[in-house]
Amino acid sequence: MVLINTTSGTPLNTRVANALGAKDSSVRLQAALAVGSNPDPGLLETLLERCAVEPDFFARDMLSWALTRFSPRITLPRIRQELDSERAQARSQALHTLGKIGDKGAWAWITRDMLRDADDEVARTAWRVAVALVPEGEKKALADELVVQLGRGDRSVQLSLSRALVDLGDVIEPALEKAAANPDPAVAAHARATELLLRDPETGFNAAIDEARRVIALGPERAAAAAAAAAAGVAEPSEVAEPSKAACVAAIGEPTETTESTGAVDAVEAVDC
Repeated sequence: MVLINTTSGTPLNTRVANALGAKDSSVRLQAALAVGSNPDPGLLETLLERCAVEPDFFARDMLSWALTRFSPRITLPRIRQELDSERAQARSQALHTLGKIGDKGAWAWITRDMLRDADDEVARTAWRVAVALVPEGEKKALADELVVQLGRGDRSVQLSLSRALVDLGDVIEPALEKAAANPDPAVAAHARATELLLRDPETGFNAAIDEARRVIALGPERAAAAAAAAAAGVAEPSEVAEPSKAACVAAIGEPTETTESTGAVDAVEAVDC
């Protein structure tokens, strides 16, 4: 068992605090549940300390839930301090907890640095929470900021960003149109894939990315002609034939094998974490 300091010296709080650092993750989860079921301000610091180091997703999410059970008057100022922590997980979990609390006044605390954080999990959480808290009049500015991150990371990171952008609605269209013309093929493909998701949210992200890359490799007119020919059930004419492998590689880079299926990514993204 890992002992955790607590600001309250009562035997009960000491036991709960120590349980939050137990070796067994199920014990830690139950301890967080117990704190949230009977919130004691004396355990606030203990919860925040544990948020920064808890390795188990479910226990970590229960810690955030427990924090939402305290009065926002005491939790929000401390969570705001955690946003500036040197520990990436502390920043990410503080943002996540802000999203769960849902106080719109916290929108002003989400800075450009957070949206561009070098740690992918911090940035992903900041994108999601920013979209949840942004005032209507700030959506366009947020969209302009988020498109700067297009092309970042692996497909799971890119899916997080696309979903955040899509959740902003039609306001993202001008920014995406501009990004789709970016000379960086990764940025352009990500922008086009996000446009596809905006038009049809049921489109799988992997399929959207693959279609976007195909359009970039062929060019919009040739891609449209090829799609029309395929829909008509006829062979593609030579003038719209698929480009050579060398041309595709030049445009989008060598394809990489991924074990990530659309369903698996969607399942992960669907979890409110």
